[in-house]
Amino acid sequence: MKKAYLIAGFLMVVFLWLSSCRKTVHYSEIPEIHYKSFWLRDTTDILGNKGLVGELTFSFVDGDGDIGLHQPDDPFDPEDPEYTNLFFTMYAMKNGVLTQLDENDLEFPLNYRIPYLEPKGHDPSLKGEIEVEFLYLLFKYDTILYEFYITDRADHESNVESTPLIILPDTIK
Repeated sequence: MKKAYLIAGFLMVVFLWLSSCRKTVHYSEIPEIHYKSFWLRDTTDILGNKGLVGELTFSFVDGDGDIGLHQPDDPFDPEDPEYTNLFFTMYAMKNGVLTQLDENDLEFPLNYRIPYLEPKGHDPSLKGEIEVEFLYLLFKYDTILYEFYITDRADHESNVESTPLIILPDTIK
C-alpha cells in the first residue's frame, strides 16, 4: 500500500513538473505587426486652436529581438539611416477616391524612430505594443487612412498593415 502511494506521488510530481515546462515559441526573425486600434481625441494648442490627436496602436513580434534604434549622432537629420524605422504612407479621400498624399500635403512628418529595445532573459524574441500619436490642427481632409511597417536593426521589413478609413470631424477644417 505504501509503495502504491509512493508511486502515485512520484507520478504526480513528474506530471506537475512536465506540465510546468513551457515550450519556447520560435518566431521569425522578420518582424510582424498587427493593427489594433486608432482613437481620436480633442486637443487645444497653446494658442487656443482646436484640433485632434489621433492615437494608433499596433502590436509587434520579432524572433531575434532586434527592434529599435539607438539615438543617432544628429537627432535632427532625418536623412540619417539611423533616424527612422517606423514608416507611414498616408491616404486621403479626394473626390471619392483614396489617394496617396505627397509630403508637401502634410503638416507633419510621417516617419518615426522606435527606440532601442532588447529582450530580457534567455528568449531572444520581442513582443509588445507601440502607440504613435498624430496631431491634426488645420487639416484639409476629412477621410484618411494610414499604411505602415517597421524595420529591425538587420533591415528586415515587417508586413504592411493599415488602419481602417478614419473620418475626421469638422472641428479641424
